[in-house]
Amino acid sequence: MYERILVAVDGSPSSDLAIAQAAGLAKGMGAEVKVLFVVDEGEVFLEAGFVNPQDILNGLTDFGKKALAAAARRLQDAGVRFQTELAEKSAVPGDIAGAIVGYADRWPADVIVMGTRGRRGVRRMIMGSVSEGVVAKTSKPVLLIRGEAA
Repeated sequence: MYERILVAVDGSPSSDLAIAQAAGLAKGMGAEVKVLFVVDEGEVFLEAGFVNPQDILNGLTDFGKKALAAAARRLQDAGVRFQTELAEKSAVPGDIAGAIVGYADRWPADVIVMGTRGRRGVRRMIMGSVSEGVVAKTSKPVLLIRGEAA
């Protein structure tokens, strides 16, 4: 059914759960997995008066590389074909959901798998929901893996 599974990760526990689900799906279907980490540069320049924005971008990039390396180890241990990608420049800075959907379309993925943190109320309103944005912007199936409620 699925031959290409895109897993969007952010280094959170819910991302770890999404990787595990994607590995199980891929193994059962003989699918390939692409793990994507989007470096969100949208908010970096809001703090430019207090810190060097390049230092923040470098930190986010390093964190993304570590998250992708951890995902690669898990998928390799599971015996799943995979590739990883670090998206350092999004088409619209701050639009992580749009970047994920764009990568899913270009690859092209059959399904998008990602974790969701379960934010509710004011926290969700303020922080937004990347998973909700992906669901709204894509025509592809999206498998959301629920982590612990924040």
